[in-house]
Amino acid sequence: MKIPPLHDWPETAEAAIELQQTLRDRVITDDRYGPIHTVAGVDAAFEAEGTMTRAAVVVLSFPDLQVQEQAIARRPTRFPYIPGFLSFREVPAILDALAQLSITPDLLLCDGQGIAHPRRFGIACHLGLLTDLPAIGVAKSRLVGTHGAVPDERGGWVPLEYRQEVVGAVLRSRVGTKPLYISPGHRISLPGAIEQVMACTTRYRLPETTRLSDRLSKSRAV
Repeated sequence: MKIPPLHDWPETAEAAIELQQTLRDRVITDDRYGPIHTVAGVDAAFEAEGTMTRAAVVVLSFPDLQVQEQAIARRPTRFPYIPGFLSFREVPAILDALAQLSITPDLLLCDGQGIAHPRRFGIACHLGLLTDLPAIGVAKSRLVGTHGAVPDERGGWVPLEYRQEVVGAVLRSRVGTKPLYISPGHRISLPGAIEQVMACTTRYRLPETTRLSDRLSKSRAV
């Protein structure tokens, strides 16, 4: 998979904020994608006391969710851990993993936020723009916003609101489990994001894309 460079990587939070504010206007939050035949989950973990980023990507067929391809990439960690700047820490290694793929997925599901972000530019937005692929943020915890009670039923959801704007959905993917925080990343609407996340979710809380890429990123067998 070929990914043309879009920008240089900033080394400070101030420069990262400037880049987020520049790029966020390019994010598309309506459905601009064709038939989906493959979906990919991306995730990252850290080795050597955080000095090495280990990124994983798993490509699944859709809608039957069978593994088609996977890749691992490592590179030195160049950005500190600061909430709201996850993409600057993880995406360089994720791009290395994506570059190894022979399959270009039709949709990316990212372990993190999309527009449910202080500057409306989470990791799913950043990765979606860099790859020009539809991307969804699938986060296990909330970064910004408020919401009401989530129905305890599969597929039940309530809006996530931040600064008087709906920026995502708080989605119950499985009865009796904590909800997920879903937000558009790029080239997909919020209803589209909810639909595709549920289509990728089987009997676990996490969609198969996120579950398998998370497991691969932490695996010591690869």
